[in-house]
Amino acid sequence: MYRSTKHGWAVPVLRITLLLVVGFAPVGCSSPASRWVWRQTGPDVPALSAFDETMKEFIVSREVSAGALAITYRGRLVFARGYTWAKADSPTIEPTSLFRIASLSKPITSAAVLRLVEDKRLKLDDRVLDALPFGPPEGQSIDPNLQKVTILHLLQHLGGWDRDKTFDPMFADKKISKAFRSPLPIAQADIITFMNGQPLQYEPGTKYAYSNYGYCLLGRVIEQKTSMRYEDYVQNAILSRLGIHGMQIGRSKLEDRAAAEARYDSDRQRAYGGFNLENMDSHGGWLASAPQLVRFASAFDDPCNCPILSAASIEAMFALPQTIARGQYKAGEPYCACGWNVRDYGNGRRNTWHTGSLPGTYSFMARWANGVDCVALFNRRTPDIAKIDGLLRKTVESVANWPDDDLFAEMLETRGE
Repeated sequence: MYRSTKHGWAVPVLRITLLLVVGFAPVGCSSPASRWVWRQTGPDVPALSAFDETMKEFIVSREVSAGALAITYRGRLVFARGYTWAKADSPTIEPTSLFRIASLSKPITSAAVLRLVEDKRLKLDDRVLDALPFGPPEGQSIDPNLQKVTILHLLQHLGGWDRDKTFDPMFADKKISKAFRSPLPIAQADIITFMNGQPLQYEPGTKYAYSNYGYCLLGRVIEQKTSMRYEDYVQNAILSRLGIHGMQIGRSKLEDRAAAEARYDSDRQRAYGGFNLENMDSHGGWLASAPQLVRFASAFDDPCNCPILSAASIEAMFALPQTIARGQYKAGEPYCACGWNVRDYGNGRRNTWHTGSLPGTYSFMARWANGVDCVALFNRRTPDIAKIDGLLRKTVESVANWPDDDLFAEMLETRGE
């Protein structure tokens, strides 16, 4: 059953599942492609079929078994599809299927922190140590530079830790467990206590170094200031205001995965039990569907009417870090803001984006200056999977006219619980 739009495109009312069975190869051939079936689900939008073609070529050529893509144009959800490239009896991915989003969790945490600032429960220049009740391990002392770290430093990855020079404490469970002579799993409090006895690599505010640990601390600051679990505060203060329900913190073990969650492909099954996803909540632990995430991203497209943050807070979120003087910035150069990567072209025109990566996971979220936002999620990371950025941008540029429909009501009614 189809309905017409203002541009005359035929858009189906019911969700469509397309199956393409690939023929079997001769006996002796073991190529996965000879046994797999292509499926794509979600409302068919003929005017945007180029996105289906892009995703199919990308997924099949890399033998990724599950993916999803959601696209908004000027705040309207115009495209939402799920993709499966797997055996015929495997579960089918829907547009509303949940995926681990890894570091796409950071823009969500950033928004939650800025919400607290707006509510005057926190200030960007507050010192982190003043907000948290953790000291160093017994017999150790705190690096004096740690006393200088502020909330804004953490948001902009200027806290002074450099995992490339030392290690990433969010993936150092065995090291920390051994130091405390305590069994696995360790808790976030163990990680923070351990790190309070470690030296910083830079004076805070002087040098950018990407830090998962910094965003772990922001999650704990949220909990201290709200007396709520990080997950609960974000769901109440950010997601529910956008009509998003069902996003949740993921679980490490296969048997604990959420309903409607994709299964992840990685070598030696490191996707399950190879790291502590629960501890990564505020820097890399969220599960979400592509439509849910693109709803979050598009909330900032119209700053004067954003349901979760004021225009001033959104400007602060995308502003230059203190390491870059306004007079020295060249339009279009990339920089890291509060939870987002940014290219600022002036007059409010910005490209903002983030990626996420874990064993068995790759995620991409972008807000482009042309009014298009997109989210692509995959259940496998390959060496060149980051190329999806350029391929999707090229596909966006090929679209002459965008549909007038808005699929958010349909796609957000499924809670993924």
